Amino acid sequence: MMKKRRSEITIMTKTMTSPSKSNASIKSSTTPAAAIRALPVKSFVRLSDLPGTDTARRKAVSRAVDSGDLLKVRRGLYYRGKATRYGMTHPSTADVVNVVMGRVGVGLAGFSAAREWGVTTQLPVSVHVATLKKVEGFEGVKQTVRSNLARADLNAKEIALLELMREPDVYVEAGWDALVAAVRDAIVTRAVRVDRLRFAGHCEYDLATGSNIDRLLDDVGDLSPTGARAA
Repeated sequence: MMKKRRSEITIMTKTMTSPSKSNASIKSSTTPAAAIRALPVKSFVRLSDLPGTDTARRKAVSRAVDSGDLLKVRRGLYYRGKATRYGMTHPSTADVVNVVMGRVGVGLAGFSAAREWGVTTQLPVSVHVATLKKVEGFEGVKQTVRSNLARADLNAKEIALLELMREPDVYVEAGWDALVAAVRDAIVTRAVRVDRLRFAGHCEYDLATGSNIDRLLDDVGDLSPTGARAA
């Protein structure tokens, strides 16, 4: 189900409807079957969010999966895609990661992070994600748990950059200057916040990460006249 395409390893950039955003249609339905029919396209739903008894919910979901109205993503989580002549569309790996793992302290790692920043042409066998807490039973996604709680204040783009700074010689295949240019652009557009990134870098257990962050930001230069360096 989880095909490895470039668009699918860009965490948190795709438009989708999460389980919480589907609650309005669910709450207005009196039966689990009606709630499933009312789900918007490209939305996720958890079994526990459907109305009715546990037995009724399970039966309704089972029928919906059998009829092609829902796709089972993992235990207790389902997806309603767009119906096509070839069947229902599947969610991207990025969307599934967002729903299952959340957005706090979660970002790409390894060569997945390198592709996010455009500094490698390698296509990872599986999506590699750095997280503060591992999600058990999540197939198709490689998880690396980090203990730096300062990552909770970073966005996914910043976490991916932090991961690159752990081993830039391994992952930044396009060269250091290419990364510097990409980071400079990200700071200007406020996709990266320098103060938060630097602080999180110096909170990493691996001391080299903080040093690499300092070197990177020094090479980027002072962009403060634009106001882009404000946290």
